Amino acid sequence: MRPITLSLLSLAIASSTFSHAAFASQPLSTLITEGKPILDLRYRYEHVDQDNALNNANAQTLRTRIGFQSGKWYGLSALIEADNVSRIGDASYNSLRNGQTDFSVVADPDGSEINQALLRYDHSLGNAVVGRQRINLDNQRFVGGVAWRQNEQTYDGVLGQLKPLDGLTLTYAYIDNINSIFGPGNGRFDAAGNQANIEGHSHLLNAKYVVMPELTATAYQYRLGLDNLAGGGQSSKTSGVRLNGAISGVSYALEYAKQSDYADNPQDLDSDYYLAELGYTVKGVALKGGYEVLGGDSGPGNRAFQTPLATKHAFQGWADIFLLTPADGVEDIYIGASTALFGGNLAAWYHDFRAERGSSNYGSEIDVSYAHAIPGVKGLVGLVKYAGYDADDFAVDTDKLWVQLQYSY
Repeated sequence: MRPITLSLLSLAIASSTFSHAAFASQPLSTLITEGKPILDLRYRYEHVDQDNALNNANAQTLRTRIGFQSGKWYGLSALIEADNVSRIGDASYNSLRNGQTDFSVVADPDGSEINQALLRYDHSLGNAVVGRQRINLDNQRFVGGVAWRQNEQTYDGVLGQLKPLDGLTLTYAYIDNINSIFGPGNGRFDAAGNQANIEGHSHLLNAKYVVMPELTATAYQYRLGLDNLAGGGQSSKTSGVRLNGAISGVSYALEYAKQSDYADNPQDLDSDYYLAELGYTVKGVALKGGYEVLGGDSGPGNRAFQTPLATKHAFQGWADIFLLTPADGVEDIYIGASTALFGGNLAAWYHDFRAERGSSNYGSEIDVSYAHAIPGVKGLVGLVKYAGYDADDFAVDTDKLWVQLQYSY
């Protein structure tokens, strides 16, 4: 951890000055007595069937998360959390760490790792966090934790939030290491695209202002120095603005961002991002539709708009066909609905994918999921989920099926 880590912690502690008597009034033992244990178990079966030469993948994994969240002592608190991902049964899938390259990919490698280990200071005007932490900004389109995968993506660094005015939140984070979903590394199957630890110097700036209940405005700039990810080819500076809210029951989101090269990226990046989305709930059915564009760029190599730190599974279809934006970019026209059903939640989506440059029709996808709490066991939730990608001019037909049980204490 860089010296800035200790500097931020010192600043957080120094910003609250109390007399000896004041500290004595709240015992240090509060950190333990008001703390709570963390226990989360997630079993998942994932099946992948692709129209290519690869064998179908059948993966059974169990993610076990244990930890402790301390109480607060004059705004100070701590969190420690460890994850273990274990394979159940045969390794008939390519985890990107097990060498099973004859099978389709299920990116859930075995292994144990510290997921979070941090110190936090909370104040009426904001907060500061130092250490390994979860960072989810806005809707996670650009920075997120990829919580869908068994090994969550977390960040080593410092984060500070300032709330100088009602409704205004200013966020800055410095990151010097990213613990990706492909970890922990085993030193045998590392590649430029599946680094367990993404090294570099990244700066995240985000300013969000709730103007009124109908409008929230966010401006951001994410300077990503990703030194060892694809040879530095995904280092970028992304600047954008997002407007979202709800008017007369109609929710909306409008967003634009510009991406250019940053740090030691050898490519000259110049691409755009657009989003327009509307939602409406009628008779208990939440409807949503949108148009999202990740621009392409002509020239040598792939210089399209990329989102390397995003929670990508939540966007452009659950089959994860477009984890790396194609050189000609992607236009995604989508519509979806969700509703309560038999005590659970049913959701369905349809996507139509096309190239942003040129006339290629990539294909379409249908996604369906149903989640339901398991009766008699508090904290236990079951999930069945399906994604079907019908290829046209890009990739191959892909079907994915998940069956999951998750227990949270």
